[in-house]
Amino acid sequence: MTDLEALVRLCPPPNPPTHINWNGIEARLGMPVPEDYKALADRYGPGGFCDYLTLYHPNGPTGYVNLTGPMPARIRSYLRTDYDRGTYPVPYDPDHLFACGVTGNGEYLFWITDPAPDSSRWRIAVNEARGPVWFTYDGTVTSFLVSVLTGETRVPQFPDDLLDAPPTFSPSHPVLVKPQPYVAPFANDTGALRAWARENGYDVPSRGRVPAGIRQAWEDAHHH
Repeated sequence: MTDLEALVRLCPPPNPPTHINWNGIEARLGMPVPEDYKALADRYGPGGFCDYLTLYHPNGPTGYVNLTGPMPARIRSYLRTDYDRGTYPVPYDPDHLFACGVTGNGEYLFWITDPAPDSSRWRIAVNEARGPVWFTYDGTVTSFLVSVLTGETRVPQFPDDLLDAPPTFSPSHPVLVKPQPYVAPFANDTGALRAWARENGYDVPSRGRVPAGIRQAWEDAHHH
């Protein structure tokens, strides 16, 4: 039995499968997307598990839960600031973290995108919403869901009563809001970020890490 089959048996999806243009999605993201996630997103559509854990989805109804929206780049920018300042002990280089979900309590679910070309080997990390705790799961996002929803894996940031009721999946419904323009995640494309910085008068090195102040300036220019 595959992880997706186990998840469907544990938590049946309410809608028929969708068909997403994954080539277009990967082109917009500038990176591959794990095959298990593609199958999961096609099968379930946008929505949340146990009224708590929402995976970002290409058809997410708002920019806050859309895989190709601004949130992954915005979250990475915040992590970069914490990482560079030592505010919280971020255990991975933020350039290797891509947010792929969020909880009702404000934790984020990340792909650890290392090695970058081989998304089948990406692991999962979960941060703490208002603290320094990180949790790492050595497997795919689908196997992570199965493990968490069966109680096999206990994520310390998740509430103790998460599984008091049987696991459920609730589909998202369209939200009538003005769509936000898509902004390319420069944190995934340091060349584009460097070009933007030079065009705006910043002295940016041609190699190595882009200074946190420049990343923050880009964040402020595009999201405020």
